Amino acid sequence: MKVLAIESAALVASAALADDGAVLAEMTLNTKLTHSQTLLPMIGELFEKTGLRGEELDAIAVSAGPGSFTGLRIGAATAKGLGVAWNKPLVAVPTLDAMAFGLWGSRFLLSPIMDARRSQVYNGLYRFDEAGKLEMLAGPRALGMDELLEELKTFAEPAVFLGDGVPVFRKQIEETLGGNALFVPASHSRSRAAAAASLGLEMLRRGETVPAAAFAPFYLRISQAERERAKRLAKEQEGTV
Repeated sequence: MKVLAIESAALVASAALADDGAVLAEMTLNTKLTHSQTLLPMIGELFEKTGLRGEELDAIAVSAGPGSFTGLRIGAATAKGLGVAWNKPLVAVPTLDAMAFGLWGSRFLLSPIMDARRSQVYNGLYRFDEAGKLEMLAGPRALGMDELLEELKTFAEPAVFLGDGVPVFRKQIEETLGGNALFVPASHSRSRAAAAASLGLEMLRRGETVPAAAFAPFYLRISQAERERAKRLAKEQEGTV
């Protein structure tokens, strides 16, 4: 089975083509360019370099959230457009699951953290069982970093941190957990399409697909624009009382 994977839930834009047992090609950019500028050119280059055609795919795996509202919407629009054009189903890959899945085989507690602003992170806690199956122990959720660290202290064991929340909260993590705080190297510290592709292939084998036109990203919080709109409506209602 062949999949195109799209990862755009955070600052990183990443795309990959994968077949059973192999990542054929991957391109990842961690720059200030917007995903709308990078995703489609990256995808086009992947097909050009591998010689594959969209019609040969079995599905398109797309990072489904949580994450940046703008990033997720761009990734969703890209995946939906290609899926409709090529008549291919989508695989909605949970963003945090894919991040943890990229550390397959780890015996540590895994704690991906994505910066959700306002001193909060998007987080899930994971562990691989003896058979190598990824288990979610908590999440997905948006919570304060203080709250997460207090929860991790109750585990009384090392936890591996990864994600774009690490640079923001690393000092706080180290001060709170000390030697029980572990951090992945740069090569594994960000969301990558290769991990989404690998997990997406497993989900595809289980038949976990959705029609392209029906796919929608998964948000844990409402957007800033929606929050501001709610505030304005509340003020307007107060003025009419």
